[in-house]
Amino acid sequence: MNPLLDSLQPYPFEKLRALFKDVTPPAGLAHISFGIGEPKHPTPALIRDAVIASLGGLAAYPATIGSPALRESIAKWATQRYNLPPVDPATQVLPVAGSREALFALAQTVIDPKRNANGEPAIVLCPNPFYQIYEGAALLAGAQPYFVNSDPARNFACDYSAVPADIWARTQLLYVCSPGNPTGAVLTLDDWRELFALSDRYGFVIASDECYSEIYFDEANPPLGGLEAAHKLGRGFERLVMLSSLSKRSNVPGMRSGFVAGDAAILKDFLLYRTYHGTALSTVFQSASIAAWNDETHVRENRAKYVQKFSTVTPMLAEVLDVRLPDAAFYLWADVSRTGLSDTEFAQRLYADYNVTVLPGSFLARTAHGVNPGRNFVRMALVADVDECTQGAQRIVEFCRALAG
Repeated sequence: MNPLLDSLQPYPFEKLRALFKDVTPPAGLAHISFGIGEPKHPTPALIRDAVIASLGGLAAYPATIGSPALRESIAKWATQRYNLPPVDPATQVLPVAGSREALFALAQTVIDPKRNANGEPAIVLCPNPFYQIYEGAALLAGAQPYFVNSDPARNFACDYSAVPADIWARTQLLYVCSPGNPTGAVLTLDDWRELFALSDRYGFVIASDECYSEIYFDEANPPLGGLEAAHKLGRGFERLVMLSSLSKRSNVPGMRSGFVAGDAAILKDFLLYRTYHGTALSTVFQSASIAAWNDETHVRENRAKYVQKFSTVTPMLAEVLDVRLPDAAFYLWADVSRTGLSDTEFAQRLYADYNVTVLPGSFLARTAHGVNPGRNFVRMALVADVDECTQGAQRIVEFCRALAG
């Protein structure tokens, strides 16, 4: 067996199941889950209809590169969404079977696992807390993850200036997530300027995970994207790719449809890897994806539902927890310190007393530089409808007030 598999940690939801193993929640309360970031809004009819109309495509093998029509729809969407010069659908766009799969596979493409002259492995830099795929991708590519802690005093931005020069010199890949999971923080243009300067100096690839980019609260101010930042700063897409997905934007997590866009040289090698990896997107879902990328009405309607939920729930929870509206995405990142419980104790007792699930922040982070930056936080995914989210928030408020006596 591959010995690198032994370096992988249990996934956060495995840890959550272990935490709840001996807990029996009250039978009189229906379970409400804020634990998993799985969209629960209905899939738009235009996408369901496109799937049905395309079922004849099941008789054909899909092309790894995707259909020209799909690549063109993605290129058009990215160009319009980020105010870019025309994105080349032939060389700068690659459809993928969901951003999760692509985030993992990208590391296998860009990492050179040969150790440097000092016998040290390549570095993959990750934010902390983070999406655990980044760590697994790094480890299975033969690289070493290096975690850059999020700082609440910096709106949960990472302090990249604190990374030592010798770490940057070994870095081959930097994962960023904007809007962030779990904090919802969005990288600023100054943040991107700093990262591009570091990439220019040290030669590493930047993978910008932007799967939450279309969940935000001000229609006039969508989150800044990596390709957009590069264009604003007068540069091309060298050593930069962004990854996006329809899962959150269009409420189709089961379709596993996304794309990678950016540096044409990286995408050329990524296509070669994927041709052997065998992860082509079904022709049925390619056709449905075209319908999704070509329509913004359902996306605006989707955002409006999140605005209603967050504007209702956030003030309620702010009465008992340290929490505020995030920059974007559909998570609340709540500091539970004032309750006197740790994040794991809070999650376990909330489930035991009120049958509400939240995810301990320490499960989403690693201890790095002497601290686990997720400790004493919990992540709440407001993915259900407004009534269920409001009821769950009411239970959390009751729970916190009971703790306060």
